[in-house]
Amino acid sequence: MSTPSDDRLSQLRNLLESDPHDAFCMYGIAMEHAKSGHHQEAIAWFDKTIETDPAYCYAWYHKARIQEDAGDTAGATLTLEEGIQQATELGDAHATEEMGALLQSIMS
Repeated sequence: MSTPSDDRLSQLRNLLESDPHDAFCMYGIAMEHAKSGHHQEAIAWFDKTIETDPAYCYAWYHKARIQEDAGDTAGATLTLEEGIQQATELGDAHATEEMGALLQSIMS
């Protein structure tokens, strides 16, 4: 029996097949894995999203959250530092602020 998450993953993978460079689909796949608690799969898909579109700031943020949940505080910190640098270069103050707040909470 398939779950709604399995159905969404299947739909997202089908969409990605038609456009292999669709960062939105990659991000969606990562989020579905994250919701299911599949940390390594989520991180791998967030990495693919970032490689495809480094300006996809939400991918940096959520990758760091999953890394922290998985117990990789050092990895989460590095991801946030890189994401903050990227968001700053893009002039995305909101993303910079959100990642900075997460970084502060991790380091506290």
